[in-house]
Amino acid sequence: MQEIGAIARLQIQRSSLKLGDPPRQRYDPAPLWPVAAARLSPEGVAGVDSDAPLIDVHNSLHPKTKHKDGKNGISLGFTAHYAAMRGQFGDHLTDGIAGENLLIATSRRFRIDDLSEGVVIETGDGDLLELRNILVAAPCVEFTRYALRFPDDATPDASVTSGLQFLHHGMRGFYAAYAGEPATVRVGDRVFITATG
Repeated sequence: MQEIGAIARLQIQRSSLKLGDPPRQRYDPAPLWPVAAARLSPEGVAGVDSDAPLIDVHNSLHPKTKHKDGKNGISLGFTAHYAAMRGQFGDHLTDGIAGENLLIATSRRFRIDDLSEGVVIETGDGDLLELRNILVAAPCVEFTRYALRFPDDATPDASVTSGLQFLHHGMRGFYAAYAGEPATVRVGDRVFITATG
């Protein structure tokens, strides 16, 4: 395994980040909620550092779940990607604003091929949690418009298309699945990839 960084931020999406009705939906990061610890399970992610568990909207147990057959229960992103997004779009794209559950501090950018063998989190207790079936979290028009500060009432143009292209191939983040026993991860836990070749 190759160490790539540590968890810098954990957060829960309490509800959808897309508000309004198509085709006039807009991106709003207000439902994001930072947590110091999160519970991973095959159903998805839940925050565990509050009086009542905060269940992520992509967790299959959420009453308005956006869970898709176990493919998007957990999302992850990288601080190096945010640095690139800020360089492209501006400083309003603060770390975590794209909505991933786990933000990993690293100076390296990743593409899907780099993560194809999985991601492993080493907890403070020494447990190794394997995230598998990594998929690109394809960027949506709503987040792209937000990144561009594109007016909500304007028809998308070539700048939105260009923004979508920039955010693709994992720049916007990735989805993962976890099939192990429920386990808690915390800010500071170390993160590895399974090296290929």
